[in-house]
Amino acid sequence: MSCTADMDEGMPLLGDRLPRMEVRTTHGPITLPDDLAGKWFVLFSHPADFTPVCTTEFIAFQKRREDFKKLNCELIGLSVDQIFSHMKWTEWIREKMGVEIKFPIIADTGEVADLLGMIHPGKGSNTVRAVFVVDPSGIIRLILYYPQEVGRNIDEILRVVEALQVVDKNKVATPANWPNNDLIGDEVIIPPPSDEKSAKERLSMYDCYDWWFCHKKISR
Repeated sequence: MSCTADMDEGMPLLGDRLPRMEVRTTHGPITLPDDLAGKWFVLFSHPADFTPVCTTEFIAFQKRREDFKKLNCELIGLSVDQIFSHMKWTEWIREKMGVEIKFPIIADTGEVADLLGMIHPGKGSNTVRAVFVVDPSGIIRLILYYPQEVGRNIDEILRVVEALQVVDKNKVATPANWPNNDLIGDEVIIPPPSDEKSAKERLSMYDCYDWWFCHKKISR
């Protein structure tokens, strides 16, 4: 595995391009983000193979995989485990739980985990439950970190991918709990006006609580 990022720059932030990484996975070698250019993808780490919380998460990710694919979004797992460990673990999940894990899992030596800030302080080489959502241009759009003891909500990660796509396509913002907001339901928020004239005009163009809080319906 090799990374081409400058380690002195620190871990990447929102809006940065994901560092180029050549990695080994259960589906063979992959170069990120190059091999997934034109697609969204969710890169997520787990503390270790053959652990209960991680097993529930992988099953949950797999069960929503088709929903991610409908959004042109791929899934990629990662932990600091060897490739044979990943393979035996997914085999166990298939045999014992009846679920076939169809997305690749990166076998990391620790280089990717260090680069992306995934190592849990004080817990050896175990990775935290990190989530990176990357857009079709290879830009990091969302970063989430969960402690080892708390499993992720896969529906929330799916919701965020869809929300980011809606934001990009329509140049809008999404409210809390979108598309089930208590005030405006599945509608979206219009960006703030740039001058007094547009602030007045928008009151007749959209549904508004005030000039600075206007919203509209879009097709999804």
